[in-house]
Amino acid sequence: MEDTFKTISKPVQGLFKDKGSKFISYAYPIESEDEVRNIVQILKKEHHSARHHCYAWRLGYEKLLFRANDDGEPSSTAGKPILGQIQSYDLTNILIVVVRYFGGTLLGVSGLINAYRNAAQDVLNQAEIVEKLVEKQLYIEFDYGVMNEVMKIFKDEKLPQNESQFDLKCQIKTQIRLGELNRIEEAFIKVEGLTIKYI
Repeated sequence: MEDTFKTISKPVQGLFKDKGSKFISYAYPIESEDEVRNIVQILKKEHHSARHHCYAWRLGYEKLLFRANDDGEPSSTAGKPILGQIQSYDLTNILIVVVRYFGGTLLGVSGLINAYRNAAQDVLNQAEIVEKLVEKQLYIEFDYGVMNEVMKIFKDEKLPQNESQFDLKCQIKTQIRLGELNRIEEAFIKVEGLTIKYI
Protein backbone atom coordinates (compact mmCIF):
# COMPACT_ATOMS: atom_id res chain seq x y z
CA MET A 1 0.00 0.00 0.00
CA GLU A 2 1.31 3.44 -1.00
CA ASP A 3 1.51 5.43 2.24
CA THR A 4 3.94 8.23 1.39
CA PHE A 5 3.62 11.22 -0.93
CA LYS A 6 5.85 14.04 -2.17
CA THR A 7 5.09 17.72 -1.70
CA ILE A 8 7.06 20.93 -1.08
CA SER A 9 8.20 22.07 2.37
CA LYS A 10 7.34 25.77 2.10
CA PRO A 11 6.16 28.48 -0.35
CA VAL A 12 8.66 29.49 -3.05
CA GLN A 13 8.84 31.88 -5.99
CA GLY A 14 10.25 31.57 -9.52
CA LEU A 15 10.45 33.65 -12.70
CA PHE A 16 10.50 33.15 -16.48
CA LYS A 17 10.76 35.90 -19.12
CA ASP A 18 9.97 35.70 -22.83
CA LYS A 19 9.75 38.55 -25.38
CA GLY A 20 9.09 41.13 -22.69
CA SER A 21 6.39 39.10 -20.92
CA LYS A 22 7.14 38.29 -17.29
CA PHE A 23 5.84 35.04 -15.75
CA ILE A 24 6.18 35.12 -11.95
CA SER A 25 5.51 31.71 -10.47
CA TYR A 26 4.50 30.83 -6.92
CA ALA A 27 4.29 27.36 -5.38
CA TYR A 28 2.55 26.60 -2.07
CA PRO A 29 2.08 23.45 0.00
CA ILE A 30 -1.70 23.14 0.59
CA GLU A 31 -4.14 20.90 2.47
CA SER A 32 -7.51 21.97 1.02
CA GLU A 33 -9.33 23.63 -1.90
CA ASP A 34 -10.25 26.58 0.33
CA GLU A 35 -6.57 27.48 0.55
CA VAL A 36 -6.42 27.62 -3.27
CA ARG A 37 -9.18 30.26 -3.41
CA ASN A 38 -7.59 32.36 -0.66
CA ILE A 39 -4.09 32.29 -2.15
CA VAL A 40 -5.32 33.10 -5.68
CA GLN A 41 -7.36 36.04 -4.31
CA ILE A 42 -4.33 37.39 -2.41
CA LEU A 43 -2.11 37.15 -5.51
CA LYS A 44 -4.79 38.84 -7.67
CA LYS A 45 -4.82 41.78 -5.22
CA GLU A 46 -1.03 41.88 -5.01
CA HIS A 47 -0.64 41.73 -8.81
CA HIS A 48 -3.83 43.62 -9.75
CA SER A 49 -2.22 45.11 -12.88
CA ALA A 50 -1.18 41.68 -14.24
CA ARG A 51 -3.27 40.35 -17.11
CA HIS A 52 -3.49 36.67 -16.09
CA HIS A 53 -3.26 34.64 -12.86
CA CYS A 54 -3.16 31.04 -14.11
CA TYR A 55 -2.84 28.08 -11.79
CA ALA A 56 -3.01 24.34 -11.21
CA TRP A 57 -3.21 22.25 -8.05
CA ARG A 58 -3.34 18.65 -6.91
CA LEU A 59 -4.55 17.28 -3.57
CA GLY A 60 -4.58 13.99 -1.68
CA TYR A 61 -2.05 11.18 -1.44
CA GLU A 62 -3.99 9.27 -4.10
CA LYS A 63 -3.57 12.32 -6.39
CA LEU A 64 -7.15 12.08 -7.63
CA LEU A 65 -8.13 15.72 -6.99
CA PHE A 66 -6.67 18.28 -9.37
CA ARG A 67 -7.63 21.36 -11.37
CA ALA A 68 -6.07 23.62 -14.00
CA ASN A 69 -7.21 27.19 -14.72
CA ASP A 70 -6.19 29.27 -17.78
CA ASP A 71 -7.63 32.56 -16.43
CA GLY A 72 -8.36 34.01 -19.86
CA GLU A 73 -5.37 32.59 -21.74
CA PRO A 74 -6.27 30.41 -24.79
CA SER A 75 -7.64 27.03 -23.69
CA SER A 76 -5.02 24.60 -22.29
CA THR A 77 -2.07 26.96 -22.82
CA ALA A 78 -1.51 27.81 -19.13
CA GLY A 79 -3.19 25.64 -16.49
CA LYS A 80 -2.45 22.37 -18.27
CA PRO A 81 1.32 22.91 -18.71
CA ILE A 82 1.51 24.01 -15.03
CA LEU A 83 -0.34 20.83 -13.97
CA GLY A 84 1.97 18.84 -16.25
CA GLN A 85 4.96 19.98 -14.18
CA ILE A 86 3.23 19.02 -10.91
CA GLN A 87 2.65 15.56 -12.41
CA SER A 88 6.15 15.15 -13.82
CA TYR A 89 7.65 15.93 -10.38
CA ASP A 90 5.05 13.50 -8.90
CA LEU A 91 3.86 16.07 -6.34
CA THR A 92 0.58 16.47 -4.49
CA ASN A 93 -0.87 18.86 -1.86
CA ILE A 94 0.55 21.68 -3.96
CA LEU A 95 -0.68 24.81 -5.74
CA ILE A 96 1.29 26.63 -8.45
CA VAL A 97 0.14 30.08 -9.59
CA VAL A 98 1.81 31.85 -12.54
CA VAL A 99 1.18 35.59 -12.80
CA ARG A 100 1.72 37.01 -16.28
CA TYR A 101 2.63 40.59 -17.10
CA PHE A 102 2.15 41.08 -20.85
CA GLY A 103 5.23 42.47 -22.61
CA GLY A 104 3.58 43.69 -25.80
CA THR A 105 4.55 40.78 -28.07
CA LEU A 106 2.13 37.88 -28.63
CA LEU A 107 3.76 34.55 -27.92
CA GLY A 108 1.32 32.31 -29.82
CA VAL A 109 -0.11 29.04 -28.51
CA SER A 110 3.16 27.06 -28.44
CA GLY A 111 5.01 30.05 -26.95
CA LEU A 112 2.47 30.32 -24.13
CA ILE A 113 2.57 26.59 -23.37
CA ASN A 114 6.36 26.76 -23.25
CA ALA A 115 6.38 29.88 -21.04
CA TYR A 116 3.90 28.53 -18.46
CA ARG A 117 5.69 25.17 -18.40
CA ASN A 118 9.07 26.87 -17.85
CA ALA A 119 7.69 29.18 -15.16
CA ALA A 120 6.25 26.19 -13.28
CA GLN A 121 9.48 24.26 -13.72
CA ASP A 122 11.54 27.19 -12.42
CA VAL A 123 9.54 27.50 -9.21
CA LEU A 124 9.75 23.73 -8.60
CA ASN A 125 13.51 23.87 -9.09
CA GLN A 126 13.65 26.45 -6.25
CA ALA A 127 11.48 24.28 -3.96
CA GLU A 128 12.57 21.77 -1.35
CA ILE A 129 10.69 18.55 -2.14
CA VAL A 130 9.84 16.44 0.91
CA GLU A 131 8.33 13.00 1.39
CA LYS A 132 5.48 12.76 3.89
CA LEU A 133 3.71 9.83 5.48
CA VAL A 134 0.00 9.20 4.99
CA GLU A 135 -1.40 8.86 8.50
CA LYS A 136 -4.86 8.23 9.91
CA GLN A 137 -5.91 10.18 12.98
CA LEU A 138 -7.96 8.31 15.55
CA TYR A 139 -9.14 8.18 19.15
CA ILE A 140 -8.52 5.06 21.24
CA GLU A 141 -11.19 4.79 23.97
CA PHE A 142 -10.90 2.25 26.78
CA ASP A 143 -11.64 1.52 30.44
CA TYR A 144 -9.08 2.49 33.08
CA GLY A 145 -8.72 -1.19 34.03
CA VAL A 146 -7.00 -2.10 30.73
CA MET A 147 -4.61 0.87 30.78
CA ASN A 148 -1.45 -1.29 31.00
CA GLU A 149 -2.40 -3.35 27.93
CA VAL A 150 -3.15 -0.22 25.91
CA MET A 151 0.02 1.60 26.98
CA LYS A 152 2.10 -1.47 26.07
CA ILE A 153 0.81 -1.25 22.47
CA PHE A 154 1.58 2.49 22.40
CA LYS A 155 5.12 1.82 23.65
CA ASP A 156 5.81 -1.20 21.40
CA GLU A 157 4.53 0.59 18.28
CA LYS A 158 6.08 3.98 19.24
CA LEU A 159 2.72 5.71 18.67
CA PRO A 160 2.38 9.40 19.53
CA GLN A 161 -0.06 10.50 22.24
CA ASN A 162 -1.38 13.79 20.87
CA GLU A 163 -4.12 14.32 23.43
CA SER A 164 -5.01 12.13 26.36
CA GLN A 165 -7.54 12.03 29.13
CA PHE A 166 -7.43 9.41 31.87
CA ASP A 167 -10.57 8.82 33.91
CA LEU A 168 -12.87 5.83 34.41
CA LYS A 169 -13.16 6.06 30.63
CA CYS A 170 -9.84 6.94 29.00
CA GLN A 171 -9.18 8.47 25.61
CA ILE A 172 -5.96 8.95 23.64
CA LYS A 173 -5.70 10.71 20.28
CA THR A 174 -3.00 9.32 18.01
CA GLN A 175 -2.05 8.84 14.37
CA ILE A 176 -0.98 5.66 12.64
CA ARG A 177 0.86 5.24 9.35
CA LEU A 178 -1.55 3.90 6.73
CA GLY A 179 0.56 0.86 5.89
CA GLU A 180 0.65 -0.17 9.59
CA LEU A 181 -3.00 0.59 10.32
CA ASN A 182 -4.61 -2.87 9.96
CA ARG A 183 -1.93 -4.64 12.00
CA ILE A 184 -1.98 -2.13 14.88
CA GLU A 185 -5.79 -1.93 14.78
CA GLU A 186 -5.91 -5.72 15.30
CA ALA A 187 -3.67 -5.42 18.38
CA PHE A 188 -5.97 -2.76 19.88
CA ILE A 189 -9.17 -4.70 19.08
CA LYS A 190 -7.90 -7.63 21.19
CA VAL A 191 -8.08 -5.37 24.27
CA GLU A 192 -11.41 -5.88 26.04
CA GLY A 193 -13.94 -3.04 25.77
CA LEU A 194 -11.66 -0.84 23.64
CA THR A 195 -13.18 1.21 20.80
CA ILE A 196 -11.48 3.05 17.93
CA LYS A 197 -12.98 6.23 16.48
CA TYR A 198 -11.58 7.66 13.26
CA ILE A 199 -11.34 11.42 12.94
